[in-house]
Amino acid sequence: MRKRAKNMKNILSKLAVLILLIASLQSVNAQTKETLGTGKAWMLTYFRQRYPTRIEINAKGETVEVPLPNPMLVAQLHIALSTDGRHWTPINDNKPIWDQRMRDQFIHRGPDGLWRLVATGGGGRGEGRQFGPACLYATSPDLIHWKFEQSLHLMKDVKDESDAFVRNIWAPEYFYDEATKEYTLLWSSSFEDAGWKHSRLWYCKTTDWKTFTPAKVLLAPGYSCIDGTLIKQGDTYYLFHKEEEFSPATGERRGIRLATSKNLEGPYTVFDGPLNKGQIAPTITEGPSVMKDPIKPGWLLYYDFPMADQYGISSSPDLFHWTIEKDITLPSDARHGSVSQLTAAEAKALMDAYPNTK
Repeated sequence: MRKRAKNMKNILSKLAVLILLIASLQSVNAQTKETLGTGKAWMLTYFRQRYPTRIEINAKGETVEVPLPNPMLVAQLHIALSTDGRHWTPINDNKPIWDQRMRDQFIHRGPDGLWRLVATGGGGRGEGRQFGPACLYATSPDLIHWKFEQSLHLMKDVKDESDAFVRNIWAPEYFYDEATKEYTLLWSSSFEDAGWKHSRLWYCKTTDWKTFTPAKVLLAPGYSCIDGTLIKQGDTYYLFHKEEEFSPATGERRGIRLATSKNLEGPYTVFDGPLNKGQIAPTITEGPSVMKDPIKPGWLLYYDFPMADQYGISSSPDLFHWTIEKDITLPSDARHGSVSQLTAAEAKALMDAYPNTK
């Protein structure tokens, strides 16, 4: 009898915790919806992943993959919403809102009001031998109804001395120049057998998303780099990116760095940040995204810890000096987010179209 009573007590205790958790989630969703109805909101777009391995380089220069626990991958578009940039609530129960396969999606609204998405992936494999790798380009009028436009072979005009194409187009993004009415697309590519080896940032331009200028190098700082994101403040361009070095010779240097220029096309000068001999975020981090701080003057820098299944946010008054934010909430398993500002009506429409049920 005592054992049965003890088991029943444990069951009731767990049931009570579950009820409190469900009530808490419902309260968060209700508060988020109520708050978003009173003003502006911000959107975080991301895919979900827990890496299967951590890549290391041993003393012999050999690549070694160290297994990580509980790997998973949902390489599709997810959305979370926030009113303060620090606490994010996923919609659709943290499930995809579009079944198109993609990673590293970047979404911004164009001057014509159309939302444009570029992302790693997007097919085009049948054309790969003729044009090289591709990235995905899609559009939406409302963030709910999406249209795949085309696979972009942005490196089709670039080959190495052996007449080979690059192996990848990773984490494409774009920057719209109000003065010239041009979109500058930027991404990382490498000719090596792995995208992180001897990688550089590249760019091209378009005005109509149909014709693109030949790709050129945007950043080749003396270390392998990926995941570029670009903003302009005043008369300066700020190019955040990931340094991708981690050999015995360099030590662990997979982290976020900053380079600046007075010209969009460069040349860029790498800022000597205070962390890890030049960086501005902890290691191992990647996928930077930057937006103005919604609650005080300054900026927020987002990045994920891909090997540790975590996300980070740092704040800065000037884009150079960053402080890690402690009180943050982000969707589980979120990877490589991009951030955009929404109207309250747009946020409400997303929550109505993709309500949380849990």
